[in-house]
Amino acid sequence: MYILTYDIGSTAVKTCLFQVDHTITEVASSTAGYGLYEVEGGGMEQDPEEWWTAMAKTTSILMAADNVRGMGITASDIKGISFCSQMQGFVPVDKEGHALRRAMSYMDQRAGAELKEHLAFGPQIAGANIPRLLTCLKITGAVPSSVKDPVWKYKWMEKNEPELFSQMDKWLDVKEYLICRCTGEKVMTEDSAYAALLYDTKNKCWSKKLLQMFGVNEKHLPPIIKSTDKAGNLTEEAAQDLELLPGTPVFGGGGDASLIGLGAGCVDVGDTHIYSGTSGWVSTVVDHQMVDTSSMIAAIVGASDSSYNYFAEMETAGKTFEWVKDHLALDEIGVYLDQTDITRRTDLEKVYVSLYDYMTETVKDVPPGAGGVLFTPWLHGNRCPFEDPNATGMFFGITLSTGKTELIRAVLEGVCYHLRWMLECQDKKTKTSSVIRYVGGGALSPVGCQILADITGRTIEVVDHPQDAGAVGACACVAVGLSLFPELSSVAKAIPAKTTYTPNPSQSQKYEPYYKVFKQLHKSNKKNFAALSAVKGGSHDEK
Repeated sequence: MYILTYDIGSTAVKTCLFQVDHTITEVASSTAGYGLYEVEGGGMEQDPEEWWTAMAKTTSILMAADNVRGMGITASDIKGISFCSQMQGFVPVDKEGHALRRAMSYMDQRAGAELKEHLAFGPQIAGANIPRLLTCLKITGAVPSSVKDPVWKYKWMEKNEPELFSQMDKWLDVKEYLICRCTGEKVMTEDSAYAALLYDTKNKCWSKKLLQMFGVNEKHLPPIIKSTDKAGNLTEEAAQDLELLPGTPVFGGGGDASLIGLGAGCVDVGDTHIYSGTSGWVSTVVDHQMVDTSSMIAAIVGASDSSYNYFAEMETAGKTFEWVKDHLALDEIGVYLDQTDITRRTDLEKVYVSLYDYMTETVKDVPPGAGGVLFTPWLHGNRCPFEDPNATGMFFGITLSTGKTELIRAVLEGVCYHLRWMLECQDKKTKTSSVIRYVGGGALSPVGCQILADITGRTIEVVDHPQDAGAVGACACVAVGLSLFPELSSVAKAIPAKTTYTPNPSQSQKYEPYYKVFKQLHKSNKKNFAALSAVKGGSHDEK
């Protein structure tokens, strides 16, 4: 049986075709990018029409691929469709399901005034009014204390775009908009509802008390379904756009924070996975809700009914490596006029599949500590273990002997230091696993995987196609919805580890003094971050 999934990331869609029997096997994939638009005042937006265009393009390319055609697979063989997507977006739609404005990304930071007005006032703990914090914790197990939380995007639109706001029929998240585009149905999966931080986790419904407290119109919120539920069937119009069959079942799927762990094979209580894509996180499966307001970590609702994901997030992980590629590794100012893409060179012993592959190989012989240089991977603020939208990236410790290889190595190490920091914060409340599944684009680099193992001191396991773990999770939702697997917890046996990296004790020891300094860099520079942001005109009030 064949299942089609769309992984809607921050900058691109990855469309994957899977064959499902007793295992989940990726048959083919296709990727297309779209814009991420920075707006004055801290805004980050995306055009929903670009998501749809990218979906149509990748579906057409995938179904025309030689191996797909060679296997005789056609649209009629696809028995289900689902999504994995970025979370905490805000897509207001009208009665016909048309987006009223460009989507506000999870990275959007414009709603500082709304957060302050409705939550960050009076006596506070961790940036939240104490009575309101306690109410939120009792009902949802978490608090919308980040300027990036979607309820504040809703309130921002209400205040700043009243005419458009008056036309709103429903508030949707990213994949929910695309489900609506596919089926005409406006729904929201449980994990997306939870990510809105207005979800009553005990009664599994929208919380009337929180809606009233924050001034949210219940009519704007869609019905809630499970990740494994069928949301609807592909309409004639959508089928024509995607070149698929009308009536193909479309399932709820889930957000990346829910499904990537599932696709990594982490389904049992105590299983920990680390993700490094555009953003990054550490997530551990737990059997009850918990929260650490001091470190901004909460046990969030996922795809499974029987467990939660204790989740710690950093805003930019793999994105920092993209930044260093574009602005440091490449000779972008044209000092050397004769350039050859390393992936096109034929005179080298090794064939490099990408510039990232080449970059990580280049720094593998740089000793731990990157020549005394530290990098803070906070290129768009940070959430955990501290919430600070003013925090920025920096290189610390540059000397006359520092070269590009040390700087690039420092970026890899900086992401791993931060992941370790979040891992240790989780250990304060629950026991994280000694063997960790590592997924996302970052897991494609053997050098990066070994650095992560050495810095964390944990055994790192990598699955096949780790960059597609979210798509595997979405496929699993369809497989359970079609009764190919009895439940989501049974999926793990179909997702074995492919490669294992064990920590080198002598290397791990060398990282320790650098890690200690790394953890002090935000505390030592918090006021400087705020002052610099004020100079640039984008400062956010300290909580």
